[in-house]
Amino acid sequence: MDGNISQLNISRGGLPKRPLPQAQLTPLGLEGDDWAHPQVHGGPNQALLLIGQEVLDELNALGYTLFPGALGENLTTTGLDYQQLALGQRFRLGAQGLIELTKLRKPCRTLDLYNQPGLEKIQKLLTQKGRGGWYARVQKGGLLFPGDRISLVDQVV
Repeated sequence: MDGNISQLNISRGGLPKRPLPQAQLTPLGLEGDDWAHPQVHGGPNQALLLIGQEVLDELNALGYTLFPGALGENLTTTGLDYQQLALGQRFRLGAQGLIELTKLRKPCRTLDLYNQPGLEKIQKLLTQKGRGGWYARVQKGGLLFPGDRISLVDQVV
């Protein structure tokens, strides 16, 4: 299973996360990224959040107004089948990075700002089919760029 990083995103805390032309991957995620609620997000086992552009496209087709970084993801990806992702899968990012999927994201009330009258709560839709994204730990850092390849290496669990 392979894909690409379509956008790298960080914020000083909260939503949305904004794009970067490149980013340094560290044990705590992308350099310069922070969380509004560090007691819930972040740390070494939730250093990165990955969400597919395909998920954003699906939700936009349902009437939501989303863009890369809107859901708080650090890596907006293309080409990965989120229904096939699993705990313990390890992926090579670009030339050097290595990450391991650690936890399926549980969407919280912070995403309420994207809920719209007449549409189902976005949090409910994000709990279906792996749409909410995956948290990952960083096993090896490195410099990342939009367009970098994401390649499945193995599964450790």
